[in-house]
Amino acid sequence: MKIKAKLLLGIGLLFAMIALLTALSSIFINKLSGDTKNILVANYNTLDYSRKMLIALNADISKPDQSKLFEENLIKQQNNITEVGEKDLTDKLAIDFAKLKQAPTDSLILKAIHEDVTDIMLLNMQAIQRKSKVAETTSDTSILWISLTGTICFLIALTVLFNLPGNIANPVKELTKSIKEIAAQNYSQRVHFEKHNEFGELSTAFNTMAEKLEEYKASNLEKLMMEKKRIETLINNMSEPVIGLDEKKQVLFMNNIALKIAGLKLEQVIATPVQDIAVQNDLIRTLVQELFNSDNLQSSAKQQPIKIYADNKESYFEKEIIPIKIVPTGEQEEKQIGTVIILQNITPYKELDFAKTNFIATVSHELKTPIASIKMSLQLLENKQVGVLNTEQLSLIESIKEDAGRLLKITGELLNMTQVESGTVQMNMMASDANEIVEYAVNANKAAAEQKQIKLNTNAPDHLPKVFADSEKTSWVLTNLLSNAIRYSYENSVIYINVNTENDAIQFSVTDTGQGISPQYVDKIFDRYFRIPGTKKEGTGLGLSISKEFIEAQGGNIDVKSELGSGSTFGFTLKQYVASNA
Repeated sequence: MKIKAKLLLGIGLLFAMIALLTALSSIFINKLSGDTKNILVANYNTLDYSRKMLIALNADISKPDQSKLFEENLIKQQNNITEVGEKDLTDKLAIDFAKLKQAPTDSLILKAIHEDVTDIMLLNMQAIQRKSKVAETTSDTSILWISLTGTICFLIALTVLFNLPGNIANPVKELTKSIKEIAAQNYSQRVHFEKHNEFGELSTAFNTMAEKLEEYKASNLEKLMMEKKRIETLINNMSEPVIGLDEKKQVLFMNNIALKIAGLKLEQVIATPVQDIAVQNDLIRTLVQELFNSDNLQSSAKQQPIKIYADNKESYFEKEIIPIKIVPTGEQEEKQIGTVIILQNITPYKELDFAKTNFIATVSHELKTPIASIKMSLQLLENKQVGVLNTEQLSLIESIKEDAGRLLKITGELLNMTQVESGTVQMNMMASDANEIVEYAVNANKAAAEQKQIKLNTNAPDHLPKVFADSEKTSWVLTNLLSNAIRYSYENSVIYINVNTENDAIQFSVTDTGQGISPQYVDKIFDRYFRIPGTKKEGTGLGLSISKEFIEAQGGNIDVKSELGSGSTFGFTLKQYVASNA
């Protein structure tokens, strides 16, 4: 129990006992007062009236003044009837007094009146005796209950008096003793209090302090300095640039290669806030901007390599920001104590990637010419003026034509991908007609659809607003999506091409009724060279990846919704054309 709660409970209990004794005393005193008042008001007054009537009777009631005194007290008695039978006696007295007025000297009437008054007095004296016993009983009961309650309250107060100060003083005494031990450098001292009160929290904080002091005492400063030198030497001999920051983003260390590529000196950066360095150094600003702007934080997979001019050539580096977090001794919560920025030199890999891209581009470009020649030769062979071919020859020509078309599509995709990788894609953004884009894609795939007897169902409003896009590349994307839909749809099925407006954008979608995509592959469908396991090995696996690059380069987005066994819907969204786009 909390100390505050104990104090409130102890003081509250004492207050409650005082209130209980006060209430009991008030109740019994009021009851005793009521019994006493009842005797005084009801019976004492009657005795007084009777006494005065006897005085008047004995002093010659025939006299006018004595008769008047008797009559006045008789009237008062008639208004103060409180006991059983008292009314009958009073009424009899009034009747006898009336007779006495008619015969003032009648001794029998005087005797009867005297007896009436005596009877009234006797009745009230008996009542007084009876009520006195009741008051005495009330008094005894009051003494009993007040004594019993007072005894219980005394015992409780005594218990509180002996226990409450000890509950507060003993932990303070133990803590004082432990503090003296710590002052004497005995850091192994610990205190153990109840965990559910303030002293428990105090003991936890005290033990944490003692543990940290013990850890500090046990450490060897010389050993720590040696380890520091070893770590600094290791960092300076790393072949990759490394920058270390503390929790306040001040520079702790920066190895030699990092200083070299940044054009800085060690004395300029150590213990300096990195934001002050970033103001004057573009490279440092590029490296640390994510630390100060959470909106720019990106996953390492999406970060573009950083191009730096170093060693008289352009070099490429991948940046990795590593937060340094620890759980301090004696604590439970993890705390960030700094950040390390590491740059990995990927220049050799980038050079190989450039070589690969150039090779693919050269080969693809060189292949287009002989493939075009093959297709032209096929067209000449199909011309009957050159000569009539038999059925088998025509079948061979058709097969060669399909293979040539497939090779031409592959080389086209490879050339597109080399443009994307090299960053040489040129977008010709202008106001384009969405219906024309759809019509081009449908016409390009009409023959393939007819071969599988697939119906292409187009749903587009007549008065669509213009779309701000590169119509050639957008048509290529829609053609590719429609070609994939035909390839993976069953014969005699329907493919839906929908175009509609959504806020300030135009949305294109292609929905097929094929086998759909398994959930585990949906997120990978736009990756380069990815093919769903078990599908036909056609194409390069670059179509969807190139489509994504083309759409995103135009400021749009592309996505897929698919359920295995129920077909797929590929869609992309581009902005509407407005005058400000131009």
